[in-house]
Amino acid sequence: MAKNKVICTKNDVDYLSIRMAMTEGARTVEELVEKAGVCTECEGCKRELEGILSSVCGCKEVSLEAVINAVKNGADTVEKVGEVTGAGTGVDKETGEECGKCKGLIQNIIDLGR
Repeated sequence: MAKNKVICTKNDVDYLSIRMAMTEGARTVEELVEKAGVCTECEGCKRELEGILSSVCGCKEVSLEAVINAVKNGADTVEKVGEVTGAGTGVDKETGEECGKCKGLIQNIIDLGR
């Protein structure tokens, strides 16, 4: 899992704020500008936003595309998505405990279907 570090240095927007915006439905850079306040111009935005947007579960390295495909193929709960993709079933590399920090995002993907 990524540490909470500042991604957008111009507007001081950190990783967790970006993930929270994704949990609220942001799926594009433009939506992150609106929901999280990223600038898209600083080096952090240019280097990291696309990668953050394309990932759901850092512990198991599960992409947004994989989770969306699982939902489209009938996985209609966080647990079912986890069974298909592994997302939400990882262990935090720093603490050794069950992570599950991506479960809110997975639920949002299920709710929105995207």
